[in-house]
Order: sequence, then structure tokens, then C-alpha cells
Amino acid sequence: MSPLLARRLRVVSGVLLMTYLTTHFLNHTLGLFSLELMEDGRRWFIAFWRNPVVTPVLYSALVVHAALALRSLYRRRHLRLAPWEAWQLVLGLSIPPLLGTHIVGTHVAWALFDVTDSYTRVVLALWGHVAGARHSLLLPIAWTHGCIGIHFWLRLRAGYRRVQPWLFAVALLLPVLAFLGFVMAGRDVTARAQADPGWALAVARATRAPGPAQRAALAAVYDGIMIVYGGALALVLLARGVRRMRQRSHSFRITYPGGRDVVTPIGFTVLETSRFAGIPHASVCGGRGRCSTCRVRILRGFPELPEAGPDEVRVLRRVGAPPDVRLACQLRPTRDVVVAPVLPATAGPSDAAFQTDHRGGREREIAVLFADLRGFTSLAEHRLPYDVVFLLNRYFEAVGGAITRAGGIPNQFTGDGVMALFGVESGANAGCREALAAAAAIVERLAALSRELSDDLPSPFRIGIGIHVGPAIVGRMGYGEGVYFTAVGDTVHVASRLEQLTKDYRAALVISEEVAIAAGVDVSAFPRHEVTVRNRGVPVAVRVIADPSRLAAALV
Repeated sequence: MSPLLARRLRVVSGVLLMTYLTTHFLNHTLGLFSLELMEDGRRWFIAFWRNPVVTPVLYSALVVHAALALRSLYRRRHLRLAPWEAWQLVLGLSIPPLLGTHIVGTHVAWALFDVTDSYTRVVLALWGHVAGARHSLLLPIAWTHGCIGIHFWLRLRAGYRRVQPWLFAVALLLPVLAFLGFVMAGRDVTARAQADPGWALAVARATRAPGPAQRAALAAVYDGIMIVYGGALALVLLARGVRRMRQRSHSFRITYPGGRDVVTPIGFTVLETSRFAGIPHASVCGGRGRCSTCRVRILRGFPELPEAGPDEVRVLRRVGAPPDVRLACQLRPTRDVVVAPVLPATAGPSDAAFQTDHRGGREREIAVLFADLRGFTSLAEHRLPYDVVFLLNRYFEAVGGAITRAGGIPNQFTGDGVMALFGVESGANAGCREALAAAAAIVERLAALSRELSDDLPSPFRIGIGIHVGPAIVGRMGYGEGVYFTAVGDTVHVASRLEQLTKDYRAALVISEEVAIAAGVDVSAFPRHEVTVRNRGVPVAVRVIADPSRLAAALV
């Protein structure tokens, strides 16, 4: 089975099981209102999950998910895991023993002996007994295991950050409410049993509660499930031990930056070797070949490396990686190799696969925009620090929002100046159109902000914007926490110079004619000048635009 297929099956089965668990917890929460309402909710719950179509799918998902977990455990060359992976593994392995009793006591009892596993009977059987404590323990274990998996699956998805607080609130509140619903139901059945000594017996008869022989048969079913699960787990651990013994005589050496050498058995991936040796190595997805943050550049030993598999090739192509870059979580060297991680060990989801490898350094034809707020120094001179920061943040919010909405990347906020890149992904032509649209939106947003803050401003905000297009080297640059995506080169220098010219021409926007040509807009109505730029032998033809909204109309 390919890693990609295994990953998809794991996600699909996990989502299905979490859906079941969510609906089950929602049914539990009805106990906060009444036991009768829980029973009403259970009828809808049973109607969906116990129909002939859904039930086989549900239990297939359970078996597949457990089998894939054991497969993943076997494939790991060592158990030095990130904390979240360790928690997920431990919680996942503890679920079957706890879940088995619940499944056997409800669904299996119903299927074999026609026992009605109503909430009244189940709560009556669990409340105040060891089985009830075991059931209460299962609730947070299964839910936490599932939430960890969902989080680390979704964290690479665009837009997840926006909904993450809401999902976290649901993940926190739902099990708490479900547990409280179970507690209220337990108190309810206890009160009814105390008020009427014959009530509990009547419930047992009405729901056809299993007798001694039936309970023994159900216990045998549970024992069988545990024997199968325990045997499978033991076989996996035994297979790991045998593999480790066989690999001890075959090893290779990985050399990391700084000259550190690590000798490791053949079969380890580069990422597993890093973790085994305690070397920090980025891996947002946990080594599943999804995020690409673990990628390494091969400095020596490239010809002797095994070829990348289809899944690795797919990710490397998606991020535009050069030939000498491989995924550390997929690469299993058989000979000595020298590697250098492309991303720092602190790389997070924002550095993941949906952001291409030009962040490691590449020349691109892009549009560069510089914007600078006019007169802000004098405006801030006699204000409190809090007021200055407030105004700057509102200004950056307006400008940054306009840039992002137009499709650009705001990458530098210096003083009251902003630099942004356009066309990094879409190309120079689209980038120029996006940059012109952003310029018009910036002026419009600042005008709206000036009106909003008119009581605090002596005059409306004024801004100068310069845009140029051309080749530039783009990538992640800086040191430590100061690493960020930016661009360097002559194009950046020219764009900065055009922004400064807005002061001389008393205009909001100055663009090079190359920008207009690439964007496909007619700028003949705007004044044309030729300006000299330091270190350039040829003058730059520019267009001076007092009102960017006039130009934005031509982009529609």
C-alpha cells in the first residue's frame, strides 16, 4: 500500500469515526435536560448509524483505522516522537480495550440477543460501577486522540487559522457537556431506582437485559477481540525487534551542517535519523510526506540515493524543488550522504507545502510595490507612544489588507513604509495588474480611515506608492526569528526609487511603463517622464498618476 493511499484511508476513516463520536456526544448532552430527551435523540442516532448500509461502513472504518495505526507503529524505525505524536499514539493504543467493552455491551448484545441498549438501561448498568468509570475514561481519550489527528490534518489547509478558535471551542465544550449529560442521567436513574425499588427490574425486563449465560457469551466475545488486538500489537512489536536485529549489521552515515556525523541502520529515513540523534529537524506533518517542511538539500552522495517514489515526487513538484532537494521523511539512504535542511527547525505550518520552494531562493519576474505614509513623523512627534502605535497598526491593517486582498504578499513593514510582492506565483503580468489594483485599494482604504479618525488627525492620511516590474531573487532571508520571505535585486531598488519620486511629482502613484505594458492598461493619459536611477545606465520611463482609481477602472 502506498503512503498516499494509507494516508487517505486514515483520514477518511478517522473523520467518519469522529463524526460518529460527535453525534454520540451530542446525544449525551441531551441528558442535561432529561432522560426522556436522551432516549428521543437515541432513536434518531440508531436510525442512522444502525441501518444496513452505514453500520458496515462504520465498523470497516474502525478496523481500517486500527490496522493503519499498527502499520504506522511498525513502519517507525524508532519511538523518539514529537510530544503530540507520542500522545496520539499512546491514546490511540489505549482505545480498543476501553471501547471493546462498550461495543460488546451495546451493539453486540443487541445483534446477538436482541437487547435494547437504551440510555436508561446502559446508564443504569454503568452508573456507580467500575464499568462507568471506564466509560467516562474512554470519553476524553477517544476525543483527544481524534482532535489531535484532525488538528494536524487541517493545520496545513488554507483558512484553518480563521476557524481554529471556533473548532477549539467545540472540541473543549462538547465532551464536557456530554460528560455532564451522562452525570445528570446517572443521577436521574439513581433517584428513580430509589423512589421505586421495582423500577430497575422493570427496565431490565423491558430491554431484555442479558442473563448470566448471555453475559458469559458477551465476555467471551470481548476476550476474543482483546486476543486479536493484543496478538496484532505483539506481532508488530516482535516484527520491529526482528527488523532492528537484522539491520544492526547494515548502516550508513549522514553528515549534517556543522560536521556532525550520525551512523544509523539502513532503512531509517533522514528525518528518523535526525530524531534518533536528537538533531532538531522541521516536520509540521509529523513525517507523513505532506508538508515538505522537512526537505533537505543533498550536498554529497546524490547519485547513490534511491529514486524518489511517486508520492515524494508529487510533493517535490508541487513545491518546485530543484533536483538536489529531497523529503527527509521519505528518503531512505543506503550509502553515506551529506545533507543540509532547507528550512529551520522552527518552521511552522506557514512554511508548509502550499508555499513553493522559491522561498528557498529563486529568481522570478515579479512586481514590487513600495508605499510610504507622508508626514507621519511630524504627526507622531507630539503624541503618546500608545497613540503612535495605534495609528500605525490601523494604517498597516488598511494597507496590508488591500495588498493581501489584491493577491500580493506584504513582506516588510518598516517605520511607516511597506514593501509588497506581486506575481510570485501567478507571474509578472498578473502581478502587475494585482499591484495596480492594490495601489487603488490602498488609497481608498486610507481615505476611509482618515474619515474614521478625522477627530484625531490634523489632516487626512497621504501616501506615496511606487511600482516596478522585473527580475528579482525571492526567498526566505534573515536570521533566527527574523527570517521572512522577501526579494532583493535591481527591481526592488527601482520600485523604492519610484516611491520616493511621488514626493517630487506630488502624486499618489508612480509606475514604470513596464508595469503598464505587463498589466495591459493604457496609461497614455498620464504624464510621462524619464528618470535616472543610481547604478542604472538607462533612464526609466515612468507614468505619474495622481488618482490611482482612474487607473483601476481600466483593470476591470
